Amino acid sequence: MSALLVEATRIAREFDYPAEQVRRGVAEYIRQADEGLAKENTTLSQIPTFVTAVPNGTEKGLYLAVDLGGTNFRVCSVQLHGDTTFSLTQSKIMIPRELMASGTSKDLFTFLARQIESFLRIHHNDHFEAHQRRRANNAAVEDLFDLGFTFSFPVRQFGINSGTLIRWTKGFNIPDAVGHDVCALLQSAIDDLNLPVRVAALVNDTVGTLMARSYTSPGKTGTLLGGIFGTGTNGAYLEKIEKITKLDSMKDVHYDKSTGEMIINAEWGSFDNQLSVLPDTIYDRQLDEESNNPGIQMFEKRVSGMFLGEILRRALLALHNDPQIGLFKPSETSKWGLDTSLLSLVEEDTAKHYPAVKAALKDHLKIENPSDEECEAVKILVHAIGKRAARLSAVPIAAVLIHTGKLQTDELVDVGVDGSLVEFYPNFEGYIRDALREVTEVGPAGEKKIRIGISKDGSGVGAALIALVASKDETLQNPQQKEGK
Repeated sequence: MSALLVEATRIAREFDYPAEQVRRGVAEYIRQADEGLAKENTTLSQIPTFVTAVPNGTEKGLYLAVDLGGTNFRVCSVQLHGDTTFSLTQSKIMIPRELMASGTSKDLFTFLARQIESFLRIHHNDHFEAHQRRRANNAAVEDLFDLGFTFSFPVRQFGINSGTLIRWTKGFNIPDAVGHDVCALLQSAIDDLNLPVRVAALVNDTVGTLMARSYTSPGKTGTLLGGIFGTGTNGAYLEKIEKITKLDSMKDVHYDKSTGEMIINAEWGSFDNQLSVLPDTIYDRQLDEESNNPGIQMFEKRVSGMFLGEILRRALLALHNDPQIGLFKPSETSKWGLDTSLLSLVEEDTAKHYPAVKAALKDHLKIENPSDEECEAVKILVHAIGKRAARLSAVPIAAVLIHTGKLQTDELVDVGVDGSLVEFYPNFEGYIRDALREVTEVGPAGEKKIRIGISKDGSGVGAALIALVASKDETLQNPQQKEGK
């Protein structure tokens, strides 16, 4: 082997994540998860969502969902057909920049309510007009649309339909909304426009992934776990309420206790921020030091698509800067910025002379005519980094399966997943399954019982399903009695 391939192989070995380390990771995840269920301000947040039931595919009805997750606002209606299928109608609009940073919360939420009104007039005008007539005649108002509100900013949740904004992220900065109940702010704006809509649920996109999968997955078993493996990573799972002991010390929370279960939003991107068991290379350390949040989201920085390209870039740069190796010399490297899609393209190419790798290097890095040997070196590193990410992804999945005891009691355990890595990265699920088999408490027999399926549109279908669960919760107060009314 040439010096280049020897050195590429040596660096690739630094990304090995053997069975013994997987098992240590799972044990530590279970410990941190238990800690997060018992108290606040832990590494693994284990946030109660107050969603206390998952669907089974027989649910029917028409529900609304809105998604405020960044620069776009999405409104959709979901018709559940009661046979695991649904129809989705949606619209998307860009939020004016002045409303994101210089307006008031009333300006922003009035804008959102107007988009909901416009959507109802276009897609559900009969229902909308009938509601307006009843209002005009002072008749009893009924047949409200229940709405699930996906709000992808940090909130402190107090119930299935209430949560106060902790801080804005993603370019938003509206100070007068911080500390206020975002569901009540939206409901107030909706009521001002006399819309037939009740904000029934505050939704996290990971929880939505779990709900959407549970509705559409075949069979009697509800979905246990929803996981996102894309730009970021996170998971939500169904937990016994008796195990969530920190609920006892939470003030002013309300939820339906009758099911005995509640979905927990794990926030597992922050698993093991202290690096007691996570693998750590020089490339991971460099990436973390130069990130905008050093020392946190350490699991996410080794797994998610936002960071894998940067880890690869740093490993390639080490080969480029080594005077004995000189990978891609004398090309310009200061402008390198790598998208994770490059890793997928490289991993997929098994052809002679690596045509796809060469095309990808030209597109992404402006490298002309790399040699076959250079392409092979890139493939060696890509494979190691992608495989480590997938094997790490098995850690929280295995930990939740063991912690809940579902592998012992259920014939089949359903896991819903979403995200570009798990959907498009070659053999990502296969590497997850390899690692699951190596966990003693799962083993080959347990791994066979795990059904992993893609769950699409958690913020639409999932949010609608959470609104459905909330609409059946008799403990909820009338939202018009809350803040803002």
